[in-house]
Amino acid sequence: MQGQAQQQAYDRGITIFSPDGRLYQVEYAREAVKRGTASVGVRTSEGVVLAADKRSRSELMEPASVEKLHKIDDHVGIASAGHVADARQLIDFARRQAQVNRLRYGEEMGIETLTKTVTDHIQQYTQIGGARPFGVALIVGGIENGEPRLFETDPSGTPYEWKALSIGANRADVRERLEEGYSDDLTMEDGIELALAALAESGEDDGLEPDGVGLGTIHVDDEQYVDHDAASIEGYLDEFGYLAPEDDGADGDAEGAADE
Repeated sequence: MQGQAQQQAYDRGITIFSPDGRLYQVEYAREAVKRGTASVGVRTSEGVVLAADKRSRSELMEPASVEKLHKIDDHVGIASAGHVADARQLIDFARRQAQVNRLRYGEEMGIETLTKTVTDHIQQYTQIGGARPFGVALIVGGIENGEPRLFETDPSGTPYEWKALSIGANRADVRERLEEGYSDDLTMEDGIELALAALAESGEDDGLEPDGVGLGTIHVDDEQYVDHDAASIEGYLDEFGYLAPEDDGADGDAEGAADE
């Protein structure tokens, strides 16, 4: 009984290490990320591509209300996976830091500096009693000194830099698809195709719906974050062969004829 009580203490206390050096609450936060829908980031020679699976849980839900991609500053965007409320808190924090940097130094904040500032904030919640870790992971992408940069934040507060990555559901399958298709000389359009292919790999449906996909790009030429609308996404899905087939209503017509 005493051993079980000790195990529960390690399980519940964010400030208590287990005998094998683990913080269980951080690991549970990572599990929350795995339950979120997938987001993908791809670094290309021409810029950064961010894509996200934003399929709604109900046909009655407005697709625009599903937030997975966020503009932080003109030159940087973030994709999230995990608890949406936690993501919103970190997005607001990142935006404040980016604007403070502009006001204080008169220049845009570097992507690596922004990422490490966010992860320092995340890490504080792994060592404070009475708090819990953020149950979300972020992909931070943007242009720094004319070069595309792509980072991941972990619920433990650790930053990682990537050439291409995925967070959220089916991460292993999506990463395998990214590894197969990635090369250092990808163009922006190649990166969009790879990101959409990776998202298609993460879902069980036959193809992707334009309203169920978020797509953002930052090009090295103008260093401006662009949030692509549904019409643009539909064009890419159709061009690359990932557009879900339309329901032609044949079944409904047959049922109507039978009723008559």
